[in-house]
Amino acid sequence: MKKVLMIVLLMFSGFVSLAQGVPTDYLSAEFHKERREAVREMMPANTVAVFFSNPVRNRANDVNYIYHQDPDFYYLTGYKEPNGVLLIFSEDQKDQDGKLYNESIFVQQRDARREQWDGKRLGAEGAKNVLGFKKAYEGSQFIALDMDFKEFDKVLFFDFKNDYRNTGEEADLFNLIKAFKVKTDYPSDYNPTKQKLYSMIASANAENSREIVETVRKYIKYYKDLQKDPLLTGFASANNDGLRSEIKERVNLMLKSNNLDSAIITEIMNTLRETKTTEEIKLLRKAVEISAVGQIEVMKAMHPNMSEAEIQGIHEFVYKKYGSEYEGYPSIVGGGNNGCILHYIENNKTMVGNDLVLMDLGAEYHGYTADVTRTIPANGKFTKEQKLIYDIVYDAQEAGIKASKVGASFQAPGTAAREVVTKRLMSLGIAADAKEARTYFPHGTSHYLGLDVHDKGTYQRFKANTVITVEPGIYIPEGSKCDKKWWGIAVRIEDDILITEDGPVNLSAMAPRTTESIEATMTAPSPLDDFVLPGLD
Repeated sequence: MKKVLMIVLLMFSGFVSLAQGVPTDYLSAEFHKERREAVREMMPANTVAVFFSNPVRNRANDVNYIYHQDPDFYYLTGYKEPNGVLLIFSEDQKDQDGKLYNESIFVQQRDARREQWDGKRLGAEGAKNVLGFKKAYEGSQFIALDMDFKEFDKVLFFDFKNDYRNTGEEADLFNLIKAFKVKTDYPSDYNPTKQKLYSMIASANAENSREIVETVRKYIKYYKDLQKDPLLTGFASANNDGLRSEIKERVNLMLKSNNLDSAIITEIMNTLRETKTTEEIKLLRKAVEISAVGQIEVMKAMHPNMSEAEIQGIHEFVYKKYGSEYEGYPSIVGGGNNGCILHYIENNKTMVGNDLVLMDLGAEYHGYTADVTRTIPANGKFTKEQKLIYDIVYDAQEAGIKASKVGASFQAPGTAAREVVTKRLMSLGIAADAKEARTYFPHGTSHYLGLDVHDKGTYQRFKANTVITVEPGIYIPEGSKCDKKWWGIAVRIEDDILITEDGPVNLSAMAPRTTESIEATMTAPSPLDDFVLPGLD
């Protein structure tokens, strides 16, 4: 009995040590299952949704980039490996044994040789035991799957970006997609945008016809390849209802030629991912707070002799210290005029000197990414001109955050922020009018935040439990038409805002935002003050 008890204790201690070796705060299998149920509830009758994992992307020669799962696939499965397929059915299906099922996942098979090099794989049994799927198979079984996709009214899927490679493995993503195309009679000229517009034309009636015409015209103007489609151009230029009805009939025939649909699943995922569950908000909050701590530690460590790359490294070290797996996007650290480049990622200036340093970075924690920007003076003190511009951006952001309320339009924060920037730039003589002011504030103010830094959403009126950014900025590059004293000043302040029924909550508020609090934080000692590396030739 004592021997049995000892074995049980040893086994338990082994499980505990394993649990202590990896994070335990990932999204639960129940979360992913509930999200699949939510997709199913929104699917039209007699449809199947097909999701593919992200491809493995090559860095150079035989070295690949660190693998990152497709956010939709992760959202619905929790699966972090490549070469996977998920099927969700709107109604129950029967397997060969007559048992009912409404979903199945296909994953890469266990392979001892590959796992020695690349790490352990879940395999089909792992997908059942860890991810909670009842129907889990190897990818090769999807290729051999005897399912008539033509029996469904619609096959919902995201169209392919053609950035996947043939690795030579039997069931790699290349062969999984190839099999899907054969099973669904995928047209060689399939265009999801064209398909979306066809669906809109098919739904046209006396009430919405004019609006659809305008939408088709906008798409044709933006996407040059659509100008070659006679049905789209014909509908857009038709000057009477009879001609539009004739084109509508021809469009309906085209739509019946295959049952593939990329529009419906896009709408479903945009709607679901826009609002966040309690589990998601917890992870997002942690990613944001990690990023805010990174900003604070850089403020404490900053000095004029720092390079942009060194500043980036401090931020990203903080991320790793907290267990963040990735950066949510390429880190932006722009000193002086480099800050005027909105997506500056070279970060190769060797010394930031006495300039302002714009730092737009975000930690990704368990799939969820932050997006926090602070702009600080490298020497610890804002000049008169720097402070004037900074305070305009701060006041604009305050106005934008205040406008971020349930029921407000998605454009509300931007409208409020731009009004402040325009008025104040004109009062300083930097801009003559609103049009010129826009050249110094050329971007939007908000986007959704979640599994993607520019997350999916409907971009309609704000709902509770959505997370957005509010990020006004002013950029005055060298050579601008204004007084030279403003040249090279670039300021962006970006915070991550949780929209609630009780008003906006600034999740990144711990990172100082005012000029006074930034200057005070920069006087604090840093643990990096005594960190000196030997010189190198």
